[in-house]
Amino acid sequence: MFARINSMGLFGIESYMVGVEVDFGQGLPRIDIVGLPDASVNESRNRVRSAVKNCGYSFPQSRVTINLSPADIRKEGPVYDLPLFIAILKAGDQLNCKIDDCAFIGELSLDGLVRHINGALSMVIRAKKSGIKRVFVPAENALECSVVSGIEIYAVENVNQAVKHLTGEEILTPVKYEELSKNENAFGLFAPDFRDVMGQQEARYAMEIAAAGGHNIIMVGPPGSGKSMLAKRLPSILPDMTFEESLETTELYSIAGAMPEGVSLIRERPFRAPHHTVSPAGLSGGGVIPRPGEISLSHNGVLFLDELPEFSRTAMEVLRQPIEDGKVTISRANASLTYPCSTMVVCAMNPCPCGFKGHPKKECTCPDIAAKRYLAKVSGPLLDRMDIHIEVPPVDFDSLSSKVPSECSADIKKRVNAARKIQQERLAGSGVSCNAKMTPEQTKRFCVAEPSAMAFLENVFDRLDFSARAYDKILRVARTSADLDGSETIKVSHIAQAVQFRSLDRRFWRR
Repeated sequence: MFARINSMGLFGIESYMVGVEVDFGQGLPRIDIVGLPDASVNESRNRVRSAVKNCGYSFPQSRVTINLSPADIRKEGPVYDLPLFIAILKAGDQLNCKIDDCAFIGELSLDGLVRHINGALSMVIRAKKSGIKRVFVPAENALECSVVSGIEIYAVENVNQAVKHLTGEEILTPVKYEELSKNENAFGLFAPDFRDVMGQQEARYAMEIAAAGGHNIIMVGPPGSGKSMLAKRLPSILPDMTFEESLETTELYSIAGAMPEGVSLIRERPFRAPHHTVSPAGLSGGGVIPRPGEISLSHNGVLFLDELPEFSRTAMEVLRQPIEDGKVTISRANASLTYPCSTMVVCAMNPCPCGFKGHPKKECTCPDIAAKRYLAKVSGPLLDRMDIHIEVPPVDFDSLSSKVPSECSADIKKRVNAARKIQQERLAGSGVSCNAKMTPEQTKRFCVAEPSAMAFLENVFDRLDFSARAYDKILRVARTSADLDGSETIKVSHIAQAVQFRSLDRRFWRR
């Protein structure tokens, strides 16, 4: 007696079809699983056997051989419990129905409850591409899977529901995304508003330019000057996510098992703020089969690194290639996987260990050598990859006590959206969405400055000894500044603004 059931496996961000084959043969009662199973897959034999018996079905008293194909890819996780259960019933003639166009994924408890799994969204997307018409998923995963159109998603709370539906005894209703997505809020939180920030006009404008062009930014200032406050309000002025961006981000969160409860699609840009004790693997991703790290979980959103010099040197250096490429490749003995990480990196730091170097009223207690060592914790190459460097001074009493309200995020976001629209029209069809991600060729083509502006840039380039990377970044930031002003060409004022935002360049900083 033989049965074959469709299921899916996960390898990094990519999913693939898996055939779950069950054969009852002669011999002493025994269950063998082949097809490169890991420990959790091998343990499924005990979960499935108990679930079969506890749900009122009979388990075969013979030799059972289970094959997971393709046999050359290692299978991991409890995702195969539900398809194994269905395959055993079908092979034993306890389930008679046609299920060639169906796929099953889910972990089982010993009493037949179907439990949540990671990566369900990616698996359903693969199932649709493979021609599967119906997918049975755990009820806890139904929301995220419902965003995939053109395929029927059935939410299963226990195995009896799936069996009764297949036999026609109790028909389940496919989950509809439109019905379940009303009034949902992706993370259950609303981004704080810029109206709370008093003063700091230059820093506010720097954040506006960063949001408009997708630029990385580093802020340096004493404790309490508002660096974290500004960073946490950045998502409130970022452009709304497109459906494609939402789907990419939701897929990563599904794989990492970090989907917010009761959410089908992440439609708010992620804001990740890992503690400075995070390991390099925690940032880039890790594990035997690497899972997404903080860099990837901030894809299409913001990665905020507060107290940057307190991060370990190896953790900071992990950021260098992902910032440049928009993707991170993790190599382990078992696999080499690439995850997307197109994110805005926002960093904040004090100017010295005590935090008061350059403060107008408080005296710095750090020796000069201590301050230099503190700043030297941030490497030149990493600092060079920051598009905007901004000093955030302490806020005076008059600004804090002012009755004049600050500009709200909604008004700033209108200007940001207008600038992004200009960029999208300019870069249409190139796969690039904002100025910060332009290639060198696109930078030369679209960042055209007036002769006087280029003469000014040439002067400061030699004086401040900027790098070639800094040159490109100055042009891109100036291009964003021009877009905010509605100017087709880059003027001297735009170049001057961009140069001012490079004032913390490493070589200039040491003078």
